[in-house]
Amino acid sequence: MKIDLHSHTRCSDGTLTPAELVQRAHTMQVDVLAITDHDTVAGIESAMAAQAQTKRPLRIVPGVELSTSWHGFDIHVLGLEVAHNDDRFLQRLETQSQRRQTRAQKMADKLAKAGIEGVYEAARQLAGDGQITRAHFARALVSMGAVKDMDSAFKKYLGKGKRAHVKPEWITIEQATTWIHEAGGQAVLAHPGHYDMTTKWLRRLVAEFAEAGGDGMEVVHSHLSPAKQQLLIDMALEHGLKGSAGSDFHFPNRWTELGRNLSISDSLTPIWQAWPWGQALQQLMAGNTQ
Repeated sequence: MKIDLHSHTRCSDGTLTPAELVQRAHTMQVDVLAITDHDTVAGIESAMAAQAQTKRPLRIVPGVELSTSWHGFDIHVLGLEVAHNDDRFLQRLETQSQRRQTRAQKMADKLAKAGIEGVYEAARQLAGDGQITRAHFARALVSMGAVKDMDSAFKKYLGKGKRAHVKPEWITIEQATTWIHEAGGQAVLAHPGHYDMTTKWLRRLVAEFAEAGGDGMEVVHSHLSPAKQQLLIDMALEHGLKGSAGSDFHFPNRWTELGRNLSISDSLTPIWQAWPWGQALQQLMAGNTQ
């Protein structure tokens, strides 16, 4: 049984359409897939429609990855099993999109002052109808020959403190958990092992996330060392958070793949146990291991 609760489509900074992501999930034998684009749920209906045309079972979990600000850090909070057609939730996500759009324009202005014109237009074309993100700016800079690769784009221009960085005006973690809960979902701290912070700050983040009403945290995600994974498990247990696991898939590659190595420790309660169909899933998983 493969469960992957963090993935992206072209509706944000992934490279596959929702239908292509569904097909990729089938290719990789994924059984449960959460689609969690940045600050949008635009790809979920298309993914569900694509799944309806296939014979192999695949449970699609409606999700989102909300951008938040916390003590100067950009922290992402996943909303899983959200009511993705809820009008109030959609209106709230639109405010995030507007903030994202404003930030993109400011980044483009800074890049123009640095002598690189036309980056917004190139990034917008790459994003299509989806959310425009820094990843699109990085890809645009690569395609324009301004940098050699995406990593260089962030190190030279887009990263924190660099020439084209613009401090985002995201919602708070408390707001994110409220939005998710009022949309019927559960709030999960995304990829905590990837934030550029000390262990002391990470402990504080997890504690404050739990205090803000967070339900779970990703204790398994890509490029996570065994020691860091154990640290996350221990912190989740300390604060009563459920366990979640996701690849944070953006495109097919040899380092990050859908459903790969995402087993959650038996010491944690899986986030899906709280969902209406979660108990049946857990029983099925238990049966597969006997």
